[in-house]
Amino acid sequence: MIKLDHLTKHFGRIAAVDDLSLEVRGGEIMAFLGPNGAGKTTTLRMIGGLLEPTGGRIEVKGHDLARSPLEVKRIMGFIPDRPYLYEKLTAREFLVFSGGLYGVPPDRASSRGKELLRLFDLADWSDELIESFSHGMKQRLVMVSALLHEPEVLVIDEPMVGLDPRGVRMLKNLFRGLRDRGVTLLLSTHTLSVAEEICDRVAIIHKGRLISVGTVEDLRLLAHRHEAGLEEVFLALTSEGEEVQD
Repeated sequence: MIKLDHLTKHFGRIAAVDDLSLEVRGGEIMAFLGPNGAGKTTTLRMIGGLLEPTGGRIEVKGHDLARSPLEVKRIMGFIPDRPYLYEKLTAREFLVFSGGLYGVPPDRASSRGKELLRLFDLADWSDELIESFSHGMKQRLVMVSALLHEPEVLVIDEPMVGLDPRGVRMLKNLFRGLRDRGVTLLLSTHTLSVAEEICDRVAIIHKGRLISVGTVEDLRLLAHRHEAGLEEVFLALTSEGEEVQD
């Protein structure tokens, strides 16, 4: 569903992403992990169309992002690590605006938005200006807007930031439910316990390069940590810098 082919991004002489090839299968949740500065956010922003690659190719459901960006954006929702919102709008107004960007009719955006605001515990704030929202509320509103057009693919950067335990549990259940309906999810998170709990496979990037990809059990075998949790496996692999092919 998502295919990265020799993806590269340079900032000057620095290779933030270095010859990255990865495939996310349809209907799976893949965790995209790495230490700070590994290239995770840069990669996700390229998939989301916010950064142009230096080299390589991004394909989403058979569409080349460089050649067919509108087709990709129609089927994909992107949730960044920091919420960017028009804070002088109310939540309801913002969702109607967001729906228009995806071609969702205003009536449908309003009704679908109402359902999602209720799901994300924002219904009582639907007519309040976004500038009055907490960081966690803004993060939830960004997720609502990304789900408004019912995307087939979700790319999510640090979804748990600013959420309380109830919000984290709600998101885990939501992601599982989306996967069960055939939605493909690629998510970056530092909350490794969540990745271990809900993800079908894990990809680890280190210094811009993919060093491992597979199930948690696959990574345990690779790291020679047969009874370890994902956190210990992650630390072992990123310190050793081993590489495995899927």
